Amino acid sequence: MTPEGKVKAAIKRILKELGAYQHWPVQNGMGAPCLDCHGCYRGTYFAIEAKAPGKVPTPRQEETIKKIAFAGGMVMVVSSVEGTKNIPHWLEEHIGVTRRHSD
Repeated sequence: MTPEGKVKAAIKRILKELGAYQHWPVQNGMGAPCLDCHGCYRGTYFAIEAKAPGKVPTPRQEETIKKIAFAGGMVMVVSSVEGTKNIPHWLEEHIGVTRRHSD
């Protein structure tokens, strides 16, 4: 398994344990770009970009991150298996914070 594959496997395991909805789209070059994982946890939309240790998002991924954040979604970049341990705290800390409410 690749270093990034190990990070993705750890993310999937943690999200499953939390009971979070997770979707891992397969990019084929058509349509809008997206990040590795899109999900929902207790009513809050989130996206996660998995990277190999030492790697950072590409400019295209950074643009997608900005668009998701601007729309009120949460985004996390995880670049190590150790870093995946922060996901539960990150989700709990941000539940409802970025959600927009309408009257």
